[in-house]
Amino acid sequence: MSRRHAAEKREVLPDAKFGDIVLTKFMNNLMKQGKKSVAEQIVYSALDRVESKVKRSPLEVFHEALDNIQPSIEVRSRRVGGATYQVPVEVRPERRQALAIRWLINASRARNENTMEERLAGELLDAVQSRGAAVKKREDTHKMADANKAFSHYRW
Repeated sequence: MSRRHAAEKREVLPDAKFGDIVLTKFMNNLMKQGKKSVAEQIVYSALDRVESKVKRSPLEVFHEALDNIQPSIEVRSRRVGGATYQVPVEVRPERRQALAIRWLINASRARNENTMEERLAGELLDAVQSRGAAVKKREDTHKMADANKAFSHYRW
């Protein structure tokens, strides 16, 4: 990692259908081998499925699901005098969003429905109701931070 200066953040253009920047970041994360049109089709059809099931704005459901997945605290390894401690630290907003997106996609891919659209829609619906693998991942992260609260004085 370079010590000179941090890399500048790239601006992401909002998506075509909803005009949402977070949704574009989600699509970019979902995309494999540069096939953005495939990722767009998967996300849009999953959001259509969610809308037909919940009868609410799909974008609103998407953001609510992400809010339920975002961790507020995580553990980081810190070496002090030959011992490594898991120190709980607060998560920056950008990382919080990135983790939520990553966890949602990984949980969707791990599900066993037939198509990725069905998996993503199912995971979004589960996340809105605060259940599912992505929400469990957040709960595990919070539990780990809570268990290591004793080492919080090593925070840097």
